[in-house]
Amino acid sequence: MIKPRSFTVLTGFALLLGTCLCAQDKAGSKDHPLFTRMSGYYIANYQQSDFDSAEFENQEPGKYLERVVVEGKKTVILYMLTQGARVPTTIEVVRNHTNAAERVGGKMTYQNQDPGYRIASMKFSKGGQETWAQILAQEGRYTLTIVEKAAIEQQVTAEFLAKDLTDTGHTAVYGILFDTGKADIKPGSEGVLAEIAGLLKSKPALKLYVVGHTDNAGALEMNMRLSQARAEAVVNVLTTKHGISAPRLKPLGDGPTAPVASNSTEEGRAKNRRVELVEQ
Repeated sequence: MIKPRSFTVLTGFALLLGTCLCAQDKAGSKDHPLFTRMSGYYIANYQQSDFDSAEFENQEPGKYLERVVVEGKKTVILYMLTQGARVPTTIEVVRNHTNAAERVGGKMTYQNQDPGYRIASMKFSKGGQETWAQILAQEGRYTLTIVEKAAIEQQVTAEFLAKDLTDTGHTAVYGILFDTGKADIKPGSEGVLAEIAGLLKSKPALKLYVVGHTDNAGALEMNMRLSQARAEAVVNVLTTKHGISAPRLKPLGDGPTAPVASNSTEEGRAKNRRVELVEQ
């Protein structure tokens, strides 16, 4: 069972500032499009990065609290209350944001009940884009952490694959796309498959096991069949569309039996869903 985080580990820079007499937004800062700032607050600190990660509390009905690590474009905004402005309660600040989230289809995934340190996590899913947001409210200040989920692009080239195989004897490939529960290769995978074919053509003596892997969601027997079918689909494309000799490739399905990360988080499950090339 996971307990909510303590006061000292969440805020990042939120506690670095004392009471400020200024009321101007930090240079270069701006509100996030998801939320309108509350009256009387200004932006005291602002951080944004194109790719970073943050933890968000998530508690499904009837399940223990878990922390989900989300990667992507990250924005952290610290709002401070202007001197002399009315001080809202922390529940007022949090409720303002969770209500705004619900109006645009967001879902609250967690909320604590500590009036001095009130936190809520929210999840937005729209048009295939997943965004997580968290608000931490304290008296006179609140911090928003928002991550627009995205995967960092794996630079799959024949040279990269060759180096990985030389160094470790295997390489994980994440750019081959499948629909959930299916073995049909989706559009958008061709570039990666072409690089695998390029590797094989540059090394005529190379033979590979093409191994399908899944996460642990669903029955073991189903995942074993699915991983085998996906490996066979990759081999079929390489032999029929790229002219690779079939005896050089052997498809295998390992299902969920060789994870590279914990299946307890979505991030870990995503890493476990992969195709690996293993030198024979």
